[in-house]
Amino acid sequence: MMSSPSVVTRALYRSVVLAASIAAWPAWAAEIEAATPPVVTEPVASSAQPPAADAALTTASIAPSANLPADELAAPKAADDAPKPTVASADRIEILDECLDIDACIDRYLWALYERAPKLDKIKETERRIVTVKRKGRMVKVTRSFTRLVDNDFTWKDPKAAERVGLSMKDYVIGGMDRSFKLKLFHTLHAAEAAGLAPGITSAFRDDYRQEIASGLKAATNRSYHGGSLRGGYGHGLAADIVSVNGATRAQRWVATEQLWKWVDANGKSFGVGRPYLDRDPPHVGPVDGQEYAKHRAPAVKVAAAETKKHKRIAARPEHHAAKRAKAVRASALASRRTG
Repeated sequence: MMSSPSVVTRALYRSVVLAASIAAWPAWAAEIEAATPPVVTEPVASSAQPPAADAALTTASIAPSANLPADELAAPKAADDAPKPTVASADRIEILDECLDIDACIDRYLWALYERAPKLDKIKETERRIVTVKRKGRMVKVTRSFTRLVDNDFTWKDPKAAERVGLSMKDYVIGGMDRSFKLKLFHTLHAAEAAGLAPGITSAFRDDYRQEIASGLKAATNRSYHGGSLRGGYGHGLAADIVSVNGATRAQRWVATEQLWKWVDANGKSFGVGRPYLDRDPPHVGPVDGQEYAKHRAPAVKVAAAETKKHKRIAARPEHHAAKRAKAVRASALASRRTG
């Protein structure tokens, strides 16, 4: 049985955490909250855990279909204004302690970050045209390839993949990830949210079919760490793509997203999450103790070790040649004595 002072202390702490979260929301979020005030009840000592996790897990998110004025959207920080590192704090432990179902609360939080992230990207599109060029003094027609960047809206891909296997969107996108990775990702993105970086998830679990219809830079259909069949399939997804939703325009969101990635590089390892590919696939994150991270970030260490071995071999060559020459001299002297 929890004592009354302990209950009051925990209730006050949750109020402070919730108040700090509300203060960090944009003006439009505060107006929405004001329109539907929460019901507040007196804390009662009980063996059951109070359902305060919902409030603590609420993010400063927006519905993807909401049309908001540009001046009400948060502008990103300057590119050179690096966010302050965020360390593990008691509020994350408080959330997990007071959640009746930890897995459900984590899934709900990650789903909120997925819902608020725009599913837009730029992809390379190749077009073949017949053009006239001059060759050896004559004008001839040849076929040339031209590549351009075009907008790509992949909002339809996850719903189509979820419908194909008969799952809800939330169960497909979030439920398909590995449980331990979801916990690490929750801690990382919750800390990034507290740092004001407004993280969003553009892609989480992807099965072979979803990987097949993906565009741009991607792994083979069954080899994706997002959940390809070769990696274990559903329930074993070990990757997610993250961006920042700060900013009214794509250019502003890009600046904010680069800040988020730099923050993950600086702080993610303390939560067990890192970016395996860096600039080659910057949104992609996975567990630092996983096979993918070790495979793509460890080669630098292997190269350094190989260079060290190479230098040792080069240094050993003069000694080897000197030994061979001494042996040849001894053999020549012995042969001279025998013939003399």
